[in-house]
Amino acid sequence: MRIVQDRGSAAGESGRQGGAHRQALALAAMVFAVGMVFVDQTIVSIAAPSIVAELGLSASGLQRVVNAYLLALAACFALGGRLADVLGHRRMVVAGTLVFVVSSVLCGSVPSGDFAQSWLVVFRATQGVGAALVFPAALAVVVGVVPVGKRGRALALFFVLAGALTALGPLVGGWLTSWTWRAVFWINVPVAVVALVLIALARIPDARRPERLDVSGAVLVAAGMALSVFGIQQSSTWGWTSPATWACVIGGLLVLALFCRYELRTDEPLVKLRVFRDRAFTADTLVLFFSMLAFIPVLFFASVYAQISLSSSPHQAALYVLYFFAGFGLSAQWGGRILDKHGARPTMKLGTALACAGFALWAWKLTDLSAHDQWPYACLAGAGMGLVLSPASTDAVNRAIDASYGEVTGITQTVRNYAGALGMAVFGTLLTHVTTGRVAQTLTAKGLPEAQVRDAAHGIAEAVIGHPDDRVPTGTGPTATLMRNSLQAVHMDFAEANQWVFYGMAVALGLAFLCTLLHPGTRVTDGGRATPAARSARCTPPRR
Repeated sequence: MRIVQDRGSAAGESGRQGGAHRQALALAAMVFAVGMVFVDQTIVSIAAPSIVAELGLSASGLQRVVNAYLLALAACFALGGRLADVLGHRRMVVAGTLVFVVSSVLCGSVPSGDFAQSWLVVFRATQGVGAALVFPAALAVVVGVVPVGKRGRALALFFVLAGALTALGPLVGGWLTSWTWRAVFWINVPVAVVALVLIALARIPDARRPERLDVSGAVLVAAGMALSVFGIQQSSTWGWTSPATWACVIGGLLVLALFCRYELRTDEPLVKLRVFRDRAFTADTLVLFFSMLAFIPVLFFASVYAQISLSSSPHQAALYVLYFFAGFGLSAQWGGRILDKHGARPTMKLGTALACAGFALWAWKLTDLSAHDQWPYACLAGAGMGLVLSPASTDAVNRAIDASYGEVTGITQTVRNYAGALGMAVFGTLLTHVTTGRVAQTLTAKGLPEAQVRDAAHGIAEAVIGHPDDRVPTGTGPTATLMRNSLQAVHMDFAEANQWVFYGMAVALGLAFLCTLLHPGTRVTDGGRATPAARSARCTPPRR
């Protein structure tokens, strides 16, 4: 009898070890698959000057190339999540990875000539489609193979590794661009091969939901997201006072409202909006929205601030941003453990409060023009974000209706990317406006005639910030010479303008903190039921 028991115990231990091994392989596979998507968001920006120089693109044409990727990504996230549920999570990761890597090869193989810009726009857009297929399905795979009780730590590790890849993008991009800018696209090939090999080794189950795909809903949400995000992106070119900007934004929002009305009336919707009846899910989504107003833009604004106000090289600017990700990585695993033991509300409250304080203190120190004085506050802001993003995303996915993890991931990622686009546009407009005002004061103090101050200040501000169609002032006249000689003072003007942006990020995190108070404090157990962290908490348990 003892021998039988020992054999049974050994078999059980072997099964547990085998399950843990497959979980590790699955997590590694998804990190590599998603890593391409995250790295591509930052690595291409480093190669932009080389792309413009070799292919002869206009800077505004390059902006259209960048926007094509972001538009396709934002428009197709919800569809990607639903396809993952209907056709299978593993299958969609593989399909999305293949679409992404083939598009990457074609982007890196663009021919010179008049056709170059159209070529890049088309295949950057298909890259965005591939990314939209990969990410919801990859996150759903991780959720599916990891038990609820360990999900917080697993997804925290997932987001830490993905975030680290985002931060390393500029460093890797600078090294590859010194060889050829095309390599920033070709680097995705070995990453994709590793991801596909790990997927095969992990033997990930591919559960599918035999339901009808809501084509009409997919068209409506893609059109609404694309139109509104396009309007937000173009606000930097058209201006917020332009009728075209508001026509796109409001038109897109109206289409999204029509999408919501349609989804509530169809039997098999693209997105089951009744998930928002769960107060905890709604709170998670709002926290993600306000947090992402700061998280995505901070990568850009901190990098540009370092290069202009601190006179850093692109590589040094990437290291400056790593202060933020150091705090993010250290705290994310802690946040995952708190989530697994106590639910999402405690870690989200602590994280939003720390991030709010971190961004405010970071903003306060920007005018010191010293990275040494700023790094503790950058780390604090990153630590707060690490405590927020993974628990909020994980708790939202845990509350998926009927275990439609891909669908709910599509919702949360759509919200995250929409908020990121909105934050970039709003804070970019704020930065341009305040920089223009500060530079105008500097030029007036240096004696530039008042009639020329406004236009000169606007030109310098947009040249400094990197507006697509403006350049640093040239010429030998007294006005041009005065403007060039004022650029040193502009470094401080730009730092003061960035203070407004970073204080705005602190406000966004303050609003996120208020949204955490809406969370009822329930958490999802392995049985799929939401259990109260406190007996007084009330909410409708999500149906699983």
